[in-house]
Amino acid sequence: MMGIKQRHFAPLIHVSLEELVPADHFYRHLERSLELSFVYEFVQETYAGGGRPSIDPIVFFKLQLVLFFEEIRSERLLMRHAADRLSVRWYISYDLGEPLPDHSSLTPIRARYGVEVFRRFFEEIVDQCQRAGLV
Repeated sequence: MMGIKQRHFAPLIHVSLEELVPADHFYRHLERSLELSFVYEFVQETYAGGGRPSIDPIVFFKLQLVLFFEEIRSERLLMRHAADRLSVRWYISYDLGEPLPDHSSLTPIRARYGVEVFRRFFEEIVDQCQRAGLV
């Protein structure tokens, strides 16, 4: 007898991304290897003292790393990719039910930071990789 698969998904209850992303996944290794708190100092002067909260600058730079490592060519595709990949959600610390940043927010952030912040970020990441023996 031929089986016919019916599409039915039960609601997720008590599921954690910590359990779903394998311990040996690349993004877990990246999280352990790179310490990104320096980013706050690099971008501090680009933010006003008031207003609504922004996307966390570390989340922004982690998304830029995903863009690089996954060879994604646009921020729109990047956010579609993040929506589909549990490991990326885990890496940027967004839970399953938490809405991801909109792709349209990323371009203005990149423009606000400017080339100099990206250069400093790149130099610091390379230094960390060298110290960790990754390069």
